[in-house]
Amino acid sequence: MDTTSRRTKIIATLGPASSDEHMLRSMIAAGMDCVRINMSHGKVEDGIALYHRVRALGAEAGRPVGTLVDLPGPKVRAGSFGSESVILEEGRAVRLTPGNTGSTAEVIEVNYDDLLRDIEPGDTLSFGDGAIDCRITGVDGDSLVAEVTHGGRLSGRPGVHIPSDRLRISTPTREDLRILDAFVEVGVDMVAVSFVRSAHDVRRVGTEPHPRGPLVVAKIETRAAVENLEGIIDAAGAVMIARGDLGNECSIEELPHLQKHIIRMCIAHGRPAITATQMLESMVYAATPTRAEASDVANAVFDGSSAVMLSGETAIGHDPANVVRTMARLAARADANFDYSAWSRQLVEMHMHEPSALDRQVTDALTMAAGRVARDLGCAAILCITRSGFTVRAMARFRPDAKILGFSPDERTINQLTLSWGAIPLPLTQFASNDEMVTEAVAVAKAQGHVRSGDIVAVLAGTDARSRATDVLRVVNVA
Repeated sequence: MDTTSRRTKIIATLGPASSDEHMLRSMIAAGMDCVRINMSHGKVEDGIALYHRVRALGAEAGRPVGTLVDLPGPKVRAGSFGSESVILEEGRAVRLTPGNTGSTAEVIEVNYDDLLRDIEPGDTLSFGDGAIDCRITGVDGDSLVAEVTHGGRLSGRPGVHIPSDRLRISTPTREDLRILDAFVEVGVDMVAVSFVRSAHDVRRVGTEPHPRGPLVVAKIETRAAVENLEGIIDAAGAVMIARGDLGNECSIEELPHLQKHIIRMCIAHGRPAITATQMLESMVYAATPTRAEASDVANAVFDGSSAVMLSGETAIGHDPANVVRTMARLAARADANFDYSAWSRQLVEMHMHEPSALDRQVTDALTMAAGRVARDLGCAAILCITRSGFTVRAMARFRPDAKILGFSPDERTINQLTLSWGAIPLPLTQFASNDEMVTEAVAVAKAQGHVRSGDIVAVLAGTDARSRATDVLRVVNVA
């Protein structure tokens, strides 16, 4: 399957299996659009070194590769089980105690000081992304007593899911902000904020608005985030549906419907939506995914995901490049089968949910018109000249058949567009008059082989360098 026409973006998490130059080159060649640097593991210095390695290899490959640093947030973990894994059988009694020195099959330490104060009998705690569930049955001195209700195997320092309404720690944490400062200084493109519960959590990040600062990605993984979804989307630059922890907060039968609802809300607000967690999980060890995983990827594309994310599959899997190649094939095939005309019809009445921002209303109206023009005239491409990337993201909502070429003189905007559905990021020398910008954009598009002489293209841009909105739509016959 030819994957060069793929429109849905691929984010790959980096880790021990995918940090060296050879593997990163292979993953870029396989179709990786953006990397996720997960700061729940490792030192800041190592993450920064990895960031610089990706930057250099993206330049070597001649195309932008986006960088997303994922802040750990108030992540609670169990003390290490050591080098050997531990099996906890269903019905077994275990003790949970605050600490971080080490865990056994009998006593599990949890690095949460308020464990005894915040957790009550009847609560359920999950370990290792839901691999094991324990129901709290009582308190005994300095420990909680629990019964294993869903057994399994634990190793290393597994995460511990505490219901968000019990968790007192706010996000972002002090450690998050320390990590963020280091990555902002080197110019990271995007930052993911963990365990967001309200728009206030997003605003507490405190960076400059993108593209002067990183694009803020709010991770939806708590019940509170679902209840405050619209405000969070308004405050964020993009959203990640983190299905692991979200699946611990809601019933399993509810999760697929929440995924569709969150994506639809993101589309209405012109925000990229990332679908994440266990998409090709079996490929940590296997050479091919399960049939159910293949269907999951395709359905995420059909739901309208801007990007799909790989986690352990590329961080610790046995062949990260093969995983990216497989994801690229699955996403490209789903893109090819996407019902673009039906999608456009559904969106005609779905205006951007920012009625107070006139410039955004103008952009909304012009992108809607550009979609219609491109369809009716059979345009080969829609050229979007943008300062912040908003025009491209607004255009991508309509899932046009035509290529979306996103032009900007801002390097960070170019890199942030690696997250946007269908966007092909391209450099522009500067913001100038409309005639000058259109002439340069068409010339670059032709020189790089995206359009040919005789093609018709639609061009969205501002009147000049001072324009706050995309207020000009032109149709150009490529000479």
